[in-house]
Amino acid sequence: MTMLFAAVDLAGLPGMPETVRSVTRTAQRESWPREKRSGRGGGWVYPITCLPAETQAALALKHATPAVPANDSDARRSHLWALFERKPQKLKDIAQRRLEALDAVETLIAGGRGKLEAVNAVAGHIQEHPSTLRRWQQLVAGLDRADWLPALAPKWTGRTDTADCSPEAWEFFKGDFGRMSQPRAEPCYRRLEEAAAVHGWTIPSLRTLQRRLARELPPAVLRLARGGPDALKRAFPAQRRDHAVFHALEAINGDGHRFDVFVRDRDGNKFRPTLLAWQDIYSGKWVGWRVAATECAELVRLSFSDVCRTYGLPAQAYLDNGRAFASKWNTGGIPNRYRFKFREEEPDGVFKQLGVEIHWTNPYSGQSKPIERGFQDVIEEISKHPLCEGAYTGGSADKKPENYDSRTVPFDAFIALVDDRMRALNRRDGRRSPVCAGRSFDVTFAESYSRAPIRKATEEQLRLLLLAAEGVTARADTAAIHLFGNVYWSEAPALARMAGKKVIARFDPQRLADPIHVYGLDGRYLCAAECQELAGFNDIEAAREHARARKSWTKAQRELLQAERTMDAARVAALLPKAPEPPAPAANVIRPLGFASQAPDQPRITAEERDRLFADGMRKLGLVKEA
Repeated sequence: MTMLFAAVDLAGLPGMPETVRSVTRTAQRESWPREKRSGRGGGWVYPITCLPAETQAALALKHATPAVPANDSDARRSHLWALFERKPQKLKDIAQRRLEALDAVETLIAGGRGKLEAVNAVAGHIQEHPSTLRRWQQLVAGLDRADWLPALAPKWTGRTDTADCSPEAWEFFKGDFGRMSQPRAEPCYRRLEEAAAVHGWTIPSLRTLQRRLARELPPAVLRLARGGPDALKRAFPAQRRDHAVFHALEAINGDGHRFDVFVRDRDGNKFRPTLLAWQDIYSGKWVGWRVAATECAELVRLSFSDVCRTYGLPAQAYLDNGRAFASKWNTGGIPNRYRFKFREEEPDGVFKQLGVEIHWTNPYSGQSKPIERGFQDVIEEISKHPLCEGAYTGGSADKKPENYDSRTVPFDAFIALVDDRMRALNRRDGRRSPVCAGRSFDVTFAESYSRAPIRKATEEQLRLLLLAAEGVTARADTAAIHLFGNVYWSEAPALARMAGKKVIARFDPQRLADPIHVYGLDGRYLCAAECQELAGFNDIEAAREHARARKSWTKAQRELLQAERTMDAARVAALLPKAPEPPAPAANVIRPLGFASQAPDQPRITAEERDRLFADGMRKLGLVKEA
């Protein structure tokens, strides 16, 4: 509807005279189209289209009606931009070209051109009909200039109708496709066709079902259905943790890694050794490690004792609850051990005695236990070292090298290689973590260690980390202690008084040449006994937390899957038609009775009787006339 204005409304506006009389004279002189004003007062009114461009702009700004109520404007703007953001770039480019065309029209109008003239000029330039530009102007009428772009985007929705599909067929396809065995879509569709032919279901094409599956089933739910909880866990973004909240040695994490390398010890035993290592969480520095045949509780204690002896006592330790770490000798007295039974009367483990706070993590979780990532460096530096060529087994059965198991590495040489390469990893520059910022683990650790409060372990505390051999009898004559072929003795009177009696010896089984510490059965410390006769060597080693958000998210995906999976695999199998039995073929050739083979228990007939029976049969059939 065209807007009409009286002379009193136009006086004083841009492009108009200052008085009402002058406006009326101008209208008469320029022959403006006019209409009789209805209502009280009468007079004439003039359409806005006959007015100068600047007058039209002023009236439009003065009398513009909002497209939506003021309290709904923000909601409409948010809705427009939300729809625009979800459109493909092709439609966004079209909206941008339309916006540029309308800006050109506004520029011409502002320059003094008439509105119709401006629209026609721009339409000819962009090769569009003027009515198209007027339609675009209607799309943005009442909107702020900043919101024109989303309003000008095409409203194409594409094809929205879908082919018919029986609900039972849809549930059958979801139940068949969403299985742990991960069948391909084509065999599932063939089975659906077989079932639909029997049950009278209507089914669309396979591509239609696949598009519907992608549209209606969240990707995480489909991943859970076909891959299980582990696949779903990998779809959840890893938690990013700031290591800078710690200082050096404030928190460490430990774990075991079994090398993919065959070694051979002095007794000729061939095995793959295990590394038990400790890593400082702040800097990433490897602060302690031991190598043995298998991972065991004793190896945990001994490697941790190296950390305490060299650097001090950490405040916190992040461990998974494997049997070696969760052993009562290590973590006894910690209620949240989640392995073995917690008993009030059990002795406190060494971690609790030393005041180390334990945090349990998930196995194979690089987010909660950074040492898992550090082992990737260990594999490259040690397992694939030239010294291990031919002894490297590969990380899995399909990654075995051609020279797999062609040689073994001497265990002593392998331990020396581990010590050398672990120190080299600490010295390597260019570490890209935010804490290291291009420095090495050693430099980063040392810089923080020099200004951090460090608890130093006392000699008494370090002895707690050594292994204890109970019931060792001191020799009656010399009070010497024989342990693993070695002889330990001290001139201390406390040991001499224990001649012929049982004592407790604490020792490091990988360092039997070092002194052992002797205790009485009542726990009193007696003395340190030096190794007097090194006659043998023996190594006696026997061999959790992501954020709650992921746990709750995983539970939600399971619930979604349960809601979607209304037909399980057994129901799918029950609905499949059974293959019909083929009809028995008709026999066209009949074997005469006379030529049938004789049963073993029937008497043989003579040649004369056989000829007589044959002749009788021929006569009965009318093939031979009687004489």
